[in-house]
Amino acid sequence: MLRPASLIGLLLLTLPLMPAAALALDPPTGRVLLEVGGEIGVTNVGDEAHFDRDMLLALPQHQTVTATPWHDGTVTFSGPLGRELLAALDARGETLRVVALNDYEVDLPVADLQRYDVILAMSMNGETLRIRDQGPLFVIYPFDEHPHLLNEEILTRSVWQVERIQVLGN
Repeated sequence: MLRPASLIGLLLLTLPLMPAAALALDPPTGRVLLEVGGEIGVTNVGDEAHFDRDMLLALPQHQTVTATPWHDGTVTFSGPLGRELLAALDARGETLRVVALNDYEVDLPVADLQRYDVILAMSMNGETLRIRDQGPLFVIYPFDEHPHLLNEEILTRSVWQVERIQVLGN
């Protein structure tokens, strides 16, 4: 039989092995930029997860340097990887319904986020994306790394002014 001190020691040893998704998500303290609902296991506001800028910046960040049809030349986008966001929320779906501020919405396969370094861009060329700059969040695919992604189907998934993601079940 384990004594309480041994049990605590065992728990402390296994803590680093626990997935990040098992950790609680604090509620946002700043302006909410993103609401995620649906098939997620980690929430902080009712049955949803709400993120402010600092919370999104706390996720692992990634940079994509690419040309897009909406910008002149090559630009550098920075933000969290989509798959990291899903992992942090223990998301269990195959499709994301991504909704913009203007109610534009599109279904994006989770497989895209697993296969490619798709980011929720928060900045472009080191500057915070504002609403007038297609922000505060912009789904960016690595077009220059994978030129075959530069097609109409993927371009429709490159939603800007993202405000909500709904994780849809299998």
